[in-house]
This record gives sequence, structure tokens and C-alpha cells, in this order.
Amino acid sequence: TSECGSSFINTDKMGKKGKGTGSFGKRRNKTHTTCRRCNKKSFHIQKSTCASCGYPSAKKRTYQWGQKEIRRRTTGTGRMRYMRDLPRRFKNGFQEGKQAAKKEAAPAS
Repeated sequence: TSECGSSFINTDKMGKKGKGTGSFGKRRNKTHTTCRRCNKKSFHIQKSTCASCGYPSAKKRTYQWGQKEIRRRTTGTGRMRYMRDLPRRFKNGFQEGKQAAKKEAAPAS
């Protein structure tokens, strides 16, 4: 305890009770760390589950009430290194290892 003017303030319990400002100083244990799949800091260490993508579950965690979040991380939002070439390759019949045939010049008229 310390004397402040004529009243006494109990400093032993200040900032420890309740869930307000004083309690934030006691928080020093990490519950979540970086997820290997989605790279967000949402992987719960004790549960061993990601709160964002659901890793290590095989299926990605999505809900219909989160339409914006589905839009943010669906197919087409990344590089699509494999899939961006598929329409052109499909059109040509997935040909590989061939040399393109030379086009003959049209006769000048």
C-alpha cells in the first residue's frame, strides 16, 4: 500500500482484477502461431488446428456466411501457375514435343 494525500491506495491488487487494461499486462503466452497452409497467424498450438483454413483437415474451412472471405481466397486470386495455361493447351489437344508447322505465305494479288 502507498499513501496518497489523506487516503490509502492498495497497489497490490491494482491492474490485476477484471479483464480490462491491467489484465493485458499479464498476457505473455502465445495461443496461435503461423499456419503452414494459409500462412496466417491462426494455427492453435494446443489444438493443433488452424482457425482460418482448418489445417490439418484435408478440406479447406469455408462457410456460406463468409462469402467475402471465400471470394478473397478462391481459385484465380493467386498466380495459377498450372491452370492459367490450360484453356490454350486444351484448345490444341494437349500436344507436346512437336514443332509448329510453318504457315505458307498467301500469294500476292
